[in-house]
Amino acid sequence: MLTLKDLRGTAPDVASVLPRPEQNIATTVETVMPILEQVRTGGAEALLALSERFDGVRPPALRVPQQVMTQALEELDPQVRAALDELIFRARAVHAAQVPEPSEVALGPGAQVINRWSAIRRVGLYVPGGQAVYPSSVVMNVVPAQVAGVRSLAIASPPQADFGGYPHPTVLAAAQLLGVEEVYAVGGAQAVGMFAYGARDADGLRVVDPVSLITGPGNIYVATAKRAVQGIVGIDAEAGPTEIMVLADDTADPAVVASDLISQAEHDELAAVVLVTDSMALAEKALEHVAEQAAHTRHVERVKASLSGAQSAVLVVDSLEQAAEIAEAYGAEHLEIMTAADDSWAERIGNAGAIFLGRYSPVSLGDYCSGSNHVLPTGGASAYSSGLNVTSFLRSQQVIRYERQGLEQVAPHVAALSEAEGLPAHGAAVTRRFTG
Repeated sequence: MLTLKDLRGTAPDVASVLPRPEQNIATTVETVMPILEQVRTGGAEALLALSERFDGVRPPALRVPQQVMTQALEELDPQVRAALDELIFRARAVHAAQVPEPSEVALGPGAQVINRWSAIRRVGLYVPGGQAVYPSSVVMNVVPAQVAGVRSLAIASPPQADFGGYPHPTVLAAAQLLGVEEVYAVGGAQAVGMFAYGARDADGLRVVDPVSLITGPGNIYVATAKRAVQGIVGIDAEAGPTEIMVLADDTADPAVVASDLISQAEHDELAAVVLVTDSMALAEKALEHVAEQAAHTRHVERVKASLSGAQSAVLVVDSLEQAAEIAEAYGAEHLEIMTAADDSWAERIGNAGAIFLGRYSPVSLGDYCSGSNHVLPTGGASAYSSGLNVTSFLRSQQVIRYERQGLEQVAPHVAALSEAEGLPAHGAAVTRRFTG
C-alpha cells in the first residue's frame, strides 16, 4: 500500500521522491512499426486482420453500420443517457467560452494585420477500450472539436467480441448522441495508422480518408504509434498513466482524501497517487482510510498495485509552502487542493493539467460532469502543454493587407534588414513595387 515519507527537515528532490512509472516507448517501437507499415500497405484488409490478431475478433465491417449505432442509442440505459446528456450540455457550455475572437490590428495608414482562427479540416478521435468503457472520452474529444468547427470527425474504438465485433454499445451511443456517424471498429496502433494513412479496400477504393490531427488517450502502443506518425499528421499528446496529487492541510477530511486517491488508482496499475501535506495526523489517518476503503473496492488488485508502486506515496513536509513547491515541480495531471485557503494556493501553482478546489470538487467530477475536459497532460507535460480544448482543433492564421502608403513606411527597414541578413532580393522585392 501507500508508503509514508517523512520529508520534514529536508529539501527533497521531487524526481527521486516521486519517480514516474516507466513508459519507455523505445521498447514498443519494434512491435508498432510493422503494424503501421502493414496498415499503410494493406489497407482495410490489414485492419480487419490485425483486429482478429490483437482483439480476438474480426469485425463484420470496418465502419460501424448506422443501424448498429441507432440500436445502441435506443437500448442505452436511460440513466446513462441522462448522464451523457448532462455531460454534453456542460462540456459545450465550458468549451464554447474557449473560442478565441479574431482581431484586426492597424499599424498605420494602409497597414493592417488580421489574426483569425480556422478549424482543422478532418480529425480522428481515439477512444480506448481496455480495462474500462469510455463514453465520457467520446464526449471529451468530440465536443471541443465540434465547438471549434471541425466538419469531418471520425472515431476509432477497439472491436469487442462480446458485441459482435463492434465497439462497446455505450461508446456507440455516445457518438450517436453527438451526431458522429463515422465510427470504426479499430483499436490500438492500427487505429492510429488508419487515421494517418487512410485505408483502401481490395479493389483500391478508399474506405477511410486520412485525417490531419489525431487526439485521444490510449496505451503505450497507441502512444508509440502517435509518435511515429507525428509529422504525417498532428497529435494532441502521448498520454501516460493517470496521476493525482492531493495537496491538503489538517482541515481536510482524511476519508475523502482516501476515496479520491483510490478513485485514480482504479484506472491503472501504473497510476500515480500522491498526497502531500504538512500534517502528520492527516497523513496517518488518510493511510488508515486508504487501507480500509481499498479492501472493499471492486478493482482491489489493480488499486493495490497502483498504491504500492514507487510512483505513489504520502509525503509529509514542513509547510504548505513546501507542499506547493513540490506540486509545482511535479506538474500533476490532476491536482486537488483541500486547505483552509484553496484559492490562494491554486494561484501559486501553474504546473497542473487541471486543479480541483475544495471538498466538493473531486477529480471524478472532472472525469464526468464538471464541464471541464478530462484529456489532460501527464508525465509532467503540464509544464509546457494544456489539456484538450477548443484551440487544440484550431489553427491561427495571419492575414496581411498593406496598401502603398503602409508599405512605403517600412520599405527602408525591410531593405536594411535584408542587407544585414545577406538576402538583398528580399529588399528588392519591396523597392521594385515603387520603381515600376
